[in-house]
Amino acid sequence: MSARAEVEREMEGFRNAHAQLRAALSEIVVGHEEPLDQILTALFAGGHALLEGVPGLGKTLLVRTLAGTLGLSFGRVQCTPDLMPADVTGTTVVSEEDGKRVFAFRPGPVFTHLLLVDEVNRATPKTQSALLEAMEEHAVTVAGKTHRIEEPFLVLATQNPLEMEGTFPLPEAQLDRFLLKVLFRSPTGEDLLTIVDRTTGAPTAPPRRVLEGPGVRELQALVREVVLDGPARTHIAALVEATSPGGKGAPAGVRRYVRFGASPRGAQALALGGKVHALVTGRPHVSVADVRAVARPALRHRLLLNFEGEAEGASAETLLDEVLAAVPA
Repeated sequence: MSARAEVEREMEGFRNAHAQLRAALSEIVVGHEEPLDQILTALFAGGHALLEGVPGLGKTLLVRTLAGTLGLSFGRVQCTPDLMPADVTGTTVVSEEDGKRVFAFRPGPVFTHLLLVDEVNRATPKTQSALLEAMEEHAVTVAGKTHRIEEPFLVLATQNPLEMEGTFPLPEAQLDRFLLKVLFRSPTGEDLLTIVDRTTGAPTAPPRRVLEGPGVRELQALVREVVLDGPARTHIAALVEATSPGGKGAPAGVRRYVRFGASPRGAQALALGGKVHALVTGRPHVSVADVRAVARPALRHRLLLNFEGEAEGASAETLLDEVLAAVPA
């Protein structure tokens, strides 16, 4: 088989797996087409995703359904103000063996493949920060000893809008560790009626299994092989630079309202998200259109407003409109 034929075969396999996974999720989750695609982008790019929306929109259902379609272990943390870091990462306990006291590590729920952190911004900043090492290094250090988390490892954290009661803003360092921020909108029309029909009638069948763990890792490795060069590569740099108030090409809104723009992790998110989008659309290389397709979920949580921006109600979405308009496609 020629190299070209092998590339086409691998791309076709990726598209088929993506389509089957999306179809299986759509059998359970109503609507939310854009969030669905973005979560799958995070999965295949090997990054974490922050899901934001008011309660009751199906964020937790989507994550549970994704776990059911994949042959991956699943863990869940329900965040509350009294949740402690050890409740997430695990702790060292004392036990007796042969009449001697020994210390043993008891893993927390973070030791899984797919971790749902439900209502992450209801936990205190101290507990939120317990996830930092796990998300970045796929490891947890307890009592001076580092414990590795088995690959693949994906954190899907849901959060309520910050204006709601009993929420704590996520630290900037933790926000930056999420590859994408996914926004959930309220359903309308036919989607709302379909939700009512499915949830008030006979119980629905569990989600069907589509992929196994090794298959997920193979597809993640394939994403890394997609070519990124030429205009798409320089476009990533231009977009990220334009999000900083002192950066080249920054529009007026960014210069006025933004305190800090996207970090290099923002560029990595654009690159990896663009690679997934390229494979889904059937190309072995990233185009400028692929980069712009993932720009909003990759950058919206990385624009930190200054005092004036917060006082005047500036929004990251509007500022990203200006950035995309300022950087020519």
